[in-house]
Order: sequence, then C-alpha cells, then structure tokens
Amino acid sequence: MTLSWLQIVRLGLVQMCLGSIVVLTTSTLNRLMVVELSLAATVPGMLVALHYGIQLSRPKWGFASDTGGHRTRWIVGGMAALAIGALMATGAILLFPISFGLGMAVSIGAYALIGLGVGASGTSLLALIATTTSPHRRAAAATITWLMMIFGIAVTASTVGAFLDPYTPALLLEVVFTVACAAILLTVLAVRGVERRLIAVSEPDPTPFRAGLAEVWQEPRARNFTLFVFLSMTAYFMQELILEPYAGLVFGFTPGQSTSLSGAQNGGTFLGMLAVGILATGFKIGGLRGWVVAGCIGSAASLAALALIGPIGPGAPLVPIAVALGFFNGMFAVAAIGSMMALAGQGRDRREGTRMGLWGAAQALAAGFGGLTGAAMVDLLRLSSGDASAFGSVFLFEAALFLAAAAMAARIMDRKTNVTANLVPGE
Repeated sequence: MTLSWLQIVRLGLVQMCLGSIVVLTTSTLNRLMVVELSLAATVPGMLVALHYGIQLSRPKWGFASDTGGHRTRWIVGGMAALAIGALMATGAILLFPISFGLGMAVSIGAYALIGLGVGASGTSLLALIATTTSPHRRAAAATITWLMMIFGIAVTASTVGAFLDPYTPALLLEVVFTVACAAILLTVLAVRGVERRLIAVSEPDPTPFRAGLAEVWQEPRARNFTLFVFLSMTAYFMQELILEPYAGLVFGFTPGQSTSLSGAQNGGTFLGMLAVGILATGFKIGGLRGWVVAGCIGSAASLAALALIGPIGPGAPLVPIAVALGFFNGMFAVAAIGSMMALAGQGRDRREGTRMGLWGAAQALAAGFGGLTGAAMVDLLRLSSGDASAFGSVFLFEAALFLAAAAMAARIMDRKTNVTANLVPGE
C-alpha cells in the first residue's frame, strides 16, 4: 500500500509544525539577541550553526529508518525534543541580561536539543514519505510537504510578529509556549495510524551503517547532487541570520516589524514554490533544471537589490525585495526538492532514507556554515564600515554564490530526464 493524497497532506502537517518552531529560533530569537540584547551577530550565528551541526547525524537517522520500524516514534519524539529546545532557547533570552555565561550555557543546550529534534523528526518523516509514496507521486509529495512547511513558517512569523508588539520577555515566552504545544499536538494527530497501515514488517538489514553510507556515496547521481545541495544551500542560508538585524539596524524596524518581514519573505517562498508546482507539473512548462537555474539567478538579482537599497535607509522598499528574494528562493528550492524525491528511489533498494539523510546532512552543514559565515562577515565588516555597507557586501557575496550554484546546476542536471547527470566520464 502507498500513501493517499490525504495521507500525504497529513504528513505535510508535520513539516509545517517543524517550520513553525524553527522559524522562531532562527529569526525572532536571533533578532532579539542582536538588536535588543546588543550581542554580536556571531553569537546567534554560532548557536544556529550548532543546531545545524548536530543534524549531521541525519544519515544515521535515515539509515535506521531504512533498516525498519518505528518511524512514527522518532517523528513524535523528535518534535517533542524540538519544542523543549525552543522553550529553553526562549528562556535563555531572559537570562542573558542577568548573566551572559548562564544565558549562553542554556542556549547551547537548547540549540543542541533543537538540532537533535529536527534531525530525528525531519529525516524519519522524509524517509516515511519516500518509502510509502508511489514513484509517480514522489515529486508532487515533496512539493506539497514543503509548501506546507513554508506556509507554517510564513503564518507563524507573521502572527507572532503581530502578537509581539509591544515586546515584553513574558509575552515572548507565552507565544513560544503556545506554538510549541500546538506543534506537538498536531504532529501526534497527523501521524497517528499512518505507518501501521502502510508498512509491512520486513527482515532487518544486517549491513553496518558505514557500509550502507559508502554504498550510497559511490552512486554518481547521489554524490553529485550532494555537492550541489551544499553549494546552493550555503547561498540560501547566508542571509537567514542577518536579514532581520539588517531591517532593525539600517531601516529602523521594530521586533514585530522585522518578524513580519520574515513572514513576508517566506510568503514569497511559498508563492514561488506554488508557481513552479503549477507551471511545471500542471502545465508541463519547463523542466527541473531550468527552474533551478532561473531560481538561482533571480535570487542573486534580489540579493543585489537588497545591497543597493541599504544607503537609502528608512523608507526603502525592503519588504517587496524580501518577498522577491523569497519567491526566487522558492522557485529554486521546489525544483531541487522534486529532484531529491525522484532520486531518492534510484539506486540500491532500502537506501531511500540514507540518501535523504545524506542530502539533509549536506543541507544542514551548508545552513550552519552559511549562516555563521554571513553573521561573522557582517561583524568583521562593521568594524571598518557602516552598517549598510557591511550588510550589503555580504548580500553581494551571497549573490555570487547563487550564480555559481546556477552554473553547477546547468552542468550536472540533465536537460531531458531531469535527473542529475554524471560529472565523471565513464561513471
């Protein structure tokens, strides 16, 4: 048996819950540390990098899913760990004014728990979708689940932004607690009974984890796609930790306004994904390769525009440009995700979760590296130049990375079959 469309939407609710909690830790709490608490942008950058670093365990979670059983347990347990980590991270915001050391200690534990939660829940969920979805539905299933995740991020950021003005620490804790509890409850309801109805008990796979991972890495398509994911996601995530501080320091946005800006940007991402899904799947316009390249180039142009409006200051069209950036990010991302789900089932059997885990680890490594690098570059450049110039230089560097990702996609993605082509002759 395979997933019905309704069951795919149900599992997409879990992705929505993941995005709803994570956006609070990477956007709202990040902005509060930099602007309200006057901490260096490197501090939240290191914390977010830690949570992505912990996610390098994703291949292990995926391999465990491949060897059979109890994915629902890991999905729900991971969501609970994520929720607890988010509450701890929020509590740390209240501790920083009292003791920087205590606030950092709690934050480190919180973001490590967040990384474990996202890795366990997210990878187990993707493995469940990849192994229980009909091959012809996999790309569509990926689009649906990611659209729901972006929807959750956009709605949460916009709603929380409205509730946080006027900002108080007690109000922040109340809002995060509400979001976390709602996410756990919705996850339990979404996954209840799905795995039990679809997954038959199979013989355990005796292959050790390292051997299983090595088998996947030797597949040219899986390896090439891993390298592309790392490069493109480094570009994608470099602005994640600096856009809201940019809005606050250069354009005078309040905490609520900058959180709403993040919601608007993710709303643009949702529209970009939806547009590609309708045009590519419904109307058969373009292939995955073309949409990936177009999305990367559009993202580069939007980042260049962000850099150019910095000297204007308050009154500049920051929100429309952020929405445009989100739109092109979504265009590139949904095409890459479609390729990912299609490629997950190609190659050795019972390695779908391992492939998804490998690509998830590449994304996590790129996200942590990109986010921390962007924040560190801003801190260094602010020592010798103004805020607008410092942020603008990082945005331009990120634009260059997107252009490099576009060139790589044009090289490794096959125009006709929409799968990754071999880079090495003879493979």
